[in-house]
Amino acid sequence: MSHQDKSASGTTREPQNQPQIEDYRRLGPATMGPWTSHIWRQDPRHLCFLLSRYKFVAKMLAGRSSVLEVGCGDAFGTRIVLQAVGAVHGIDVEPLVVNDTIERYRGEGVDRASFAVHDATASPVSGRFDAAFSLDVIEHIPQRLENAFLDNICAALAPEGVCILGTPNVAASEHASASSREGHVNLKSAETLRAFLARRFHNVFSFSMNDEVVHTGYAPMAHYLFAVGVGVTGRAWT
Repeated sequence: MSHQDKSASGTTREPQNQPQIEDYRRLGPATMGPWTSHIWRQDPRHLCFLLSRYKFVAKMLAGRSSVLEVGCGDAFGTRIVLQAVGAVHGIDVEPLVVNDTIERYRGEGVDRASFAVHDATASPVSGRFDAAFSLDVIEHIPQRLENAFLDNICAALAPEGVCILGTPNVAASEHASASSREGHVNLKSAETLRAFLARRFHNVFSFSMNDEVVHTGYAPMAHYLFAVGVGVTGRAWT
């Protein structure tokens, strides 16, 4: 059969490409949610940074059976974490986005993820998890509420639980775009992020990130920061 005949019959020229076409015909195009659709249209390279952050979380939490995502948004990157863990429960304060996420995940047949509307600054999260993560959330939470935020996450974690927080670096804020800075009322440095988690975790490990690269280099020159807390303490906030 000639290349023209194959194209007319809906068959790819190279056999190894046919499964992708069949999946596309059966499932249709994958759909991004409102947050990531906006990023794709306005600044598509930012998706590289976003997905790299989720990849870091997936590597750190690999093998965990039950993971809580605080501030899941449209859960575009959550699928990466699902490759490495048993299940993810995502919470967010935006009902419109959470409802859209539930419908998209249901349409894709993903049954190891669940989502709910919940404000982690207001009340504890129901359930029991052996890990939690929250990306690009803490900088939006006023300092007066940050203690309750972390307390309520810890209340849902097993004693040996792990918690990962990711946030833009306050040292790099002058280089951020206006849209990136919007709503950032609680930016942190590597030191203050570590101190924040150290109040509730026995061990805290710090990482820096520039573009897609995670490293342990000089933190003040990093655009993005991670802190990984391990082992929940019983100490109350003061």
